[in-house]
Formats: sequence, structure tokens, C-alpha cells
Amino acid sequence: MSDSGNSPVIPGSQAKHSWLVLRLISLVAIGLSLFQLYSAGIQPLGLFYQRSIHLALIMMLAFLMFPVFGPSRPRGVVGWLIDLVFFAGAVITGGYLVLYLDEIINRAGFWTQTDIVIGCIATVTVLEAGRRAVGLSITVIGVIAILYAFAGARGELPWLGEWLPGILEHRGYGLDRLVGQLYLGQEGIFGLPMGVAATYIFIFVLFGAFLEITGAGKFFIDLAYAATGRQRGGPAKAAVIASAGMGSISGSAIANVVTTGAFTIPLMKRLGYRPHQAGGIEAAASTGGQIMPPLMGAGAFLIAEYTRMPYLEVVKVSILPAIMYFSTVYLFVHIIALKKGMKGMSKDELPQMRDVLEAGWHFLLPLAVLVWLLVQNLSPMRVGYYAILTMLAVAVLRFVIWMVFVAPKQGQPVTASVLKLAVRNGVLKLLEGLELGARNAVAVSMACAVAGIIVGVVGLTGLGLKFSAMMMSFSNGHLLLALVMVLLASLVLGMGLPVTVSYIVLITLVGPALTSEFGVPLLIAHLVVFWYSQDSNVTPPIALAGFAGAAIAGSKPMDTGFQAWKFAKGLYLIPLFMVYNPEIIMGGPWPLLVWTALVGFLALGAFAAALEGYLFTRMSVPVRLVLLPGSFTLVNCAFSIDFALPHLRSSTFHTRPSAPWRGA
Repeated sequence: MSDSGNSPVIPGSQAKHSWLVLRLISLVAIGLSLFQLYSAGIQPLGLFYQRSIHLALIMMLAFLMFPVFGPSRPRGVVGWLIDLVFFAGAVITGGYLVLYLDEIINRAGFWTQTDIVIGCIATVTVLEAGRRAVGLSITVIGVIAILYAFAGARGELPWLGEWLPGILEHRGYGLDRLVGQLYLGQEGIFGLPMGVAATYIFIFVLFGAFLEITGAGKFFIDLAYAATGRQRGGPAKAAVIASAGMGSISGSAIANVVTTGAFTIPLMKRLGYRPHQAGGIEAAASTGGQIMPPLMGAGAFLIAEYTRMPYLEVVKVSILPAIMYFSTVYLFVHIIALKKGMKGMSKDELPQMRDVLEAGWHFLLPLAVLVWLLVQNLSPMRVGYYAILTMLAVAVLRFVIWMVFVAPKQGQPVTASVLKLAVRNGVLKLLEGLELGARNAVAVSMACAVAGIIVGVVGLTGLGLKFSAMMMSFSNGHLLLALVMVLLASLVLGMGLPVTVSYIVLITLVGPALTSEFGVPLLIAHLVVFWYSQDSNVTPPIALAGFAGAAIAGSKPMDTGFQAWKFAKGLYLIPLFMVYNPEIIMGGPWPLLVWTALVGFLALGAFAAALEGYLFTRMSVPVRLVLLPGSFTLVNCAFSIDFALPHLRSSTFHTRPSAPWRGA
């Protein structure tokens, strides 16, 4: 469990914890996972009960896992005192709501002094837990949001309002009003982001943790090598496919890089890819895992909640864009292999498809059950619960088959000691999965909690409407310029915020403008913002996934980041394609859908060929200069229409027929 060694993949393992702290981490983490399984599959709880208990346990875990002075320094007496104070704050934050929820609801809006004090404790505790689990930047942004709420003539800090630009001015709010919004209301800390984190996200993170500890990562990698290893640039293509497989169940692009990159990057380098190319390919492919259904990091659940659409619908419409993205990365890999005359790996170096499937077929069964239950329109939380039970049942079934049929043929006696050892190892594996799932969920849950503070302030002050007015003013009514502004804003936010928080904040600020002012359908607006929120993983100077790939490849971080940025160009182009061709998301006649998809693939292929300067043979500079803008023209002629005749913009979105599967 906790003391299994220091691993960069396991959150909180970098600090040197004492035996007692390791046991406490295991106890709280396993308790949290069991609570989530109970509420997901046995007895669902009320909204505030579920969210408050979840957040309290998550913060308790955060303060145990991440010492106040960082992982490289011992806690010491002062550190322990600070951690104990915040640990108590975590207990109070959740416990007060659980014990006094009925009284709090009855006096809604007329808060007592105790309510305000507890709310202040909760807000400070959440900000500190967010700093430890996610990073200082998210806490700084949360504090800035609170100061902004206080700034104004009627606020706690009226002098601060004098420094605000005219468009950002507001009346200002007092401590009681803000605390009521952030802690005691449904639009703050315990708002929609925390609701999604406390239900859908956690149960699927737990599902991914069980897959991880049972060896699903190696299975996906072997499967990818068996499928593509003998082709030109085989290891790089295997990296793309394996990252798609792992990313579909993983919640982190960086963890995906570390998991699959440890196998794929050395082989890419051996085949002839330069170190910074190998790291960039892995980073771009792993980032794509965050837009790959069914999980899409945490995005699919958040989008479903925000748009009030069934989770299955969000997953269905996300499949084609994800395939387009991975096809683009795959094509980049193939073009580089052609340019350098690379060959594939020999048959002797590769696993056989039959052997891989024989050894790992059981990993596909829980995924099949997951998809089947989603199609049956079960709640995603209940689907995750049954998927976990299926995985555990399959593990037991495999052991029974080995014990009854395989062991006797191999001459291995099945004695009582063998059974006892197998049961012991199975229980330890189960506890390890429960603990790992809780550890993996800490960062995303704390990100959602601090995002709740930001969203609460935005709702209280009307900042979202102010941003809408700013977008209209700066873009002069041109949709393309507005989308470029969203892209730049996502890049700036991504420098300090994780992907999930960047998406939540950005959609809160610019979503109303995209939908009401520019006529972008609600679902497409959310998908565009979510896709753009991924760019901090592959865009210098941050490029977090690129830097992780550089560490494995032994290359310069910035060079690797620029390679990842090049290979991940689909991250910027495909959202534009969705906006100007809404039928691929909103639906339309099948001939139109097929034609639009074909045009999209051609545009992305032309763009990749123009960047690499190779298509069947080396391309001259003039041809590349013609092909590059030509690829944009293929996306849709609405680019030119939008600039020349912006009043026609609405017809792009409101005259499309409905999808055949929607019963039109």
C-alpha cells in the first residue's frame, strides 16, 4: 500500500512519511474509497451530505500526503502543528454541514455568527489544501477572486474598487454575503464542479486505479506494439495507440506520459527518432488521451452536467473529434518515418497479438460492461460501480480457472497454504487499488473545490457578463477573433491552473458570449473550451506533458515542448472545425456527416504534410506555402464568410438539420 516505495506516478509518494503517517494515509484513503462505493452503488446520499463528506476526507488526505513545507523537508514540530490545525479545519468543514444541515437550510440567508466563522475556516482550509495538492497558482487565483468580490463601494475593501477598470467595477460584497455564497450556497465550494468530483469523477478514477494496479497499462502497450510494431515508425505509432487506450481511462496527461512513455520513448529513439521528437510524440499522444471517450479526463462528466445532456450523448459526439486528433498525430509520425526511411521492428522483438489477448482479455471485459451499461442509460456513477465489481469478479474468476484447470495440468498442487497466500495477495491488491484511487482523486477534487470559489465569485459579481461584453468589443463581432481570444485566454489560465479548473473558469467567463452573442450551440461551446483548456500540456513555455516526455527522453524540455506543440496541432484546428461544421456534433443527414468528416481528415492531413514538408515525396517551399492556407480553406468557407459577412453567422448554426439518431 502506501509504503510500497516512492513513485513519481503515485500522488504524495515523493515526501518521506513516517510509518504512522503512511498508515493514516492508507486508512483515510481506503475509507474514502469505500464511502464512495457505498454511495455509488448501495445507498445514494443527499447533495450536501455527499459533497461535504467527500471534501472533508479529500482534504484530510491532502494534509497527510503533502507536508506544509513541501516533500523535500521534514515536517518538524511547527509543520506538525500547522498540519494538525488544517486537518481539524478539514474535519470541521465537512462535519458542520453534516451535523447541522437541516438548521442551515431553515435559516437560509439569515446566517448566524457560527455559520460565518465556520465558512471562513472552510474557505481558508480549501485554499491551503488546493495549494498543496494542485499548486500555489490556483490558491493565488482563488484569493484574487475573493479580493475582487470585496472590492467595491459596499464591499469589505471599498478602496480596492477604485483601482478596478470601469468595465470590471461592481457594488462590492461583505464577508457575510460572500461566505454565504461560497460555503453555505450551491454555487460555491459545494457547487456543480464539486458535485461532479464527488460522484462521477471519483468512481471512474477508482476504476482507472484498479486497471492500473492489475497491469492494464502493459496490456494496452503490448496490444499497440502487436498491432503496429512492424510498420514504419512502429514504436511511435504504438505510442499513439497506447496513449489513446490508457488516456481513455486515465485522468492525467502527465501520468499517461510517464506510464506509456517509459516503454515507447526508448524504442522510438532506437528506431531513429530524435530524443526531442520521441518525447514530443508521446506528450502529444498522451494529451489526446484527455479528449478520448469514455472518460476524457474529467471533462465528459462536467460537460454533461453543465449542458444538462446525457453523459452518453457527450461521449458519442466526442468520438469523431478524438479520432481526428489521433489520426493527425499518427500521420505526423508516419510522415517522419517516411522522410527518414525508417523500418519497423522485427517480428522477434514484438509480442504476438494472440498471446497479448490471451494474457489480457480480462481487461477488455470491464470496459465492455462499462460501455454496455452506459448504452442502457444507467447513471454514470452506478456504471462505474458495476464496472469495478466486474473487474474484481473477473480477477477472482481467473484465479478459480487457474486453480481448477491450469494448475493441475502444470503439476502445481493447490494446497491450503497456496490458497491462503493467494487470498492474502488478493486482499492486499484490493486495498492497494482503493488507496491509489483515493490518492489519484485528491488533485482533481481540490481543483474542483477551488474552482467553486472562483465560479461563486463570478456568479456573485456578474463577471461573466462583463467578459461577454469585453469579448464582443475586442472581437468586433467576428467569431474567429473571439475563438482566438478564447485560445489565448486558455493558454494564460493553463500556465497556472490544471486543465479541469481552466475549463471550468473559462466556460463560466466566455461560455455566455459564445452561445448568446455568437450563436455557437451550447455543447459545441463547451467542447471548444474544453479542448483549448488542454493546450497548457503541449504549448511552451509551460508544456507540462512535453517536459515529462523530455525527462524520459533525455532531451531539452523546451525543444520537446515545441515538438509536442507541433504534433498536437489538431488541438487547435479541430475545435475550429467543430464550430464551422456543427453538424459533426449536433447531427445532420448521414451523407453530409460523412462528407464533412472526410473534408476534415483531408484538411488535417494537408496541414501535417505542409508542416513536415513531405507528402509521398519532399515538398518545395512554394508548395508548402500554398498547401498550408489551403488546409484552412478546406475546414470551411465560413472563415471568409465570417469576416466578410458576419451577419450570416447565425445561419451557420441554426439552419442545420437534426441528427438521424435524434429522431429527426
